[in-house]
Amino acid sequence: MNKRLLVLAIALLLVLAACNGEDESLEEETPEENDIEDQEEAEEEVNVEPEFTFPLTGEGSDQEFDRRTLAVQVNNHPSARPQTGLVHADIVYEFLAEGDITRLLALYHSHIPEEVGPVRSARSYYIETAKNHGAIYVYHGAADFIEEDLRAGWVTNLNGAYYDNDQFLFKRVNHRSAPHNSYVMLENAYEVATRNNINVEQEHDSLNFMSLTDVEEIDGEQAEQVEISYSSNNQVSYQFDEAQGGYLRYSDGEQSVDLDTNEPVVLGNVLIYETGHRVIDDAGRRDIDIESGGNGYLLQQGTIKEIEWQTVNDIMVPTIDGEEVELVPGQTWVNVIPNSPGLLEAVTYE
Repeated sequence: MNKRLLVLAIALLLVLAACNGEDESLEEETPEENDIEDQEEAEEEVNVEPEFTFPLTGEGSDQEFDRRTLAVQVNNHPSARPQTGLVHADIVYEFLAEGDITRLLALYHSHIPEEVGPVRSARSYYIETAKNHGAIYVYHGAADFIEEDLRAGWVTNLNGAYYDNDQFLFKRVNHRSAPHNSYVMLENAYEVATRNNINVEQEHDSLNFMSLTDVEEIDGEQAEQVEISYSSNNQVSYQFDEAQGGYLRYSDGEQSVDLDTNEPVVLGNVLIYETGHRVIDDAGRRDIDIESGGNGYLLQQGTIKEIEWQTVNDIMVPTIDGEEVELVPGQTWVNVIPNSPGLLEAVTYE
């Protein structure tokens, strides 16, 4: 009888111990108040605005940079794609050159990649855009009348024709044929500029960027797929990628990625401006109006807005009812198209 009681007592103790263990497990799985507070503090830290921001991207920085913007004339011929270094540009302007081919002006400030290219020759509206940003203009060659103006001080510049394949500022690559094989070692541009008594410092006025909270509240007409027709032989398209948090870019159906890393171009903002274009010589060179303002579209976070563009401090900026529109922090691509056929015929979206 005593043995039976002893066995029952031991069993009861085991049951109580097991129940107590389950209670402790439940208590461990229940969040404590301090855990909730830690989570809230972490979320607040994510939304804290940084002390410094890069002026052309609005993205946070742990320090303030006074280095001058570098504006590189990038080749966009089909034989020059995919390019190197475009994924690191803060802003890219895309204008028609001759015929149906566009060229790119890539602005670098927040990140200076080791190399960028292929680099191509100068045109007046690229030069003016670089000058309006206070940048050092990096290009390779120009027509005689343009080169004369550049030597006379039109804009501070570095011409690859004077450093052709010097293996410090410019190099020729073997995997492409001329004129699509000239690359600038951009990290060395400041050193070369200093040797040429070019000022490499700059006070920057930031573009108008929205806060991270405002990004989450962007609204507008849906536009996850957008196509721009420069001509039947030159189609640019954008596809919003929610996972990437921006628009992916395509030229004639080929995604814009970095040649060396295959990293895609991801854009926080796509601006489409229409303006006057006219051919000015037998070679098909153009004059493009980048001053008078006009109509446009702004793509952000899978939406499209009708805007107008105007020059503010000589820079083409988007406006609505005369007020500057805030940009999403990140890279911006500016497509400038002729006002004939214009936005209504050249741009489609869904």
